[in-house]
Amino acid sequence: MSTHINDNAKFAKTVLMPGDPIRAKWIAETFLADYEEVTNTRGILGFTGHTKDGREISVMASGMGIPSIGIYSFELFSYYGVENIIRIGTCGSYSEDCHVGDVIIATGASTNSNYGKYFEQRGLKLAPCSDFGLAFKAYQNAQKLGIKVHMGPIYSSDIFYDLDDTFYKIPQQVGILGVEMESYGLFLNAMRLRKKAACLLTVSDSFVHKDEPDMTKEERSNKLVNMVNIALTLAE
Repeated sequence: MSTHINDNAKFAKTVLMPGDPIRAKWIAETFLADYEEVTNTRGILGFTGHTKDGREISVMASGMGIPSIGIYSFELFSYYGVENIIRIGTCGSYSEDCHVGDVIIATGASTNSNYGKYFEQRGLKLAPCSDFGLAFKAYQNAQKLGIKVHMGPIYSSDIFYDLDDTFYKIPQQVGILGVEMESYGLFLNAMRLRKKAACLLTVSDSFVHKDEPDMTKEERSNKLVNMVNIALTLAE
């Protein structure tokens, strides 16, 4: 099957994909019923179980960065019968409207990565985006749950420790809501393979609201309930 996921792993059609393996385990333990570990190759944990209302769903970590999620999402889509991947993670806010703890539903992803260069020939510039149906369903279900969300484009960066701490002002000027490190690769793989992908992000820190304290390491693990609850409604 693949070199990065257990060959006999059984996945649901919909996979929630946080970056951190420990976060994947926390989601399985906290939100899923009768789940089982289905993969642990290279320390990347994956679980398959059911939502509380009985729908099958999986959760598996992606690791950090576009190359890592690029590998795992490609293999899930290509070899394990997965149809939908929902990235769930944290991001830094570029928007005045998005505060620490808020949830963003990404509509598309810009990047400084070369991940899409293979496809960018004869002047083509790619604009990877989420699946409209998944993103719209997430938005509608958030309203039903009474959870305020923001919808808009995000920025997937290869750089975490930027030398220029004012760079955020450039993407901010064109309405990009926040920055993370994976969604561009996930969206591109889904488009390439004719699958579906979406991204839900919890704002963990803000570039514009300097008075708002960043989420602690512990809070990044256990204060993501709203985002996860929305993502769980996307199970088939």
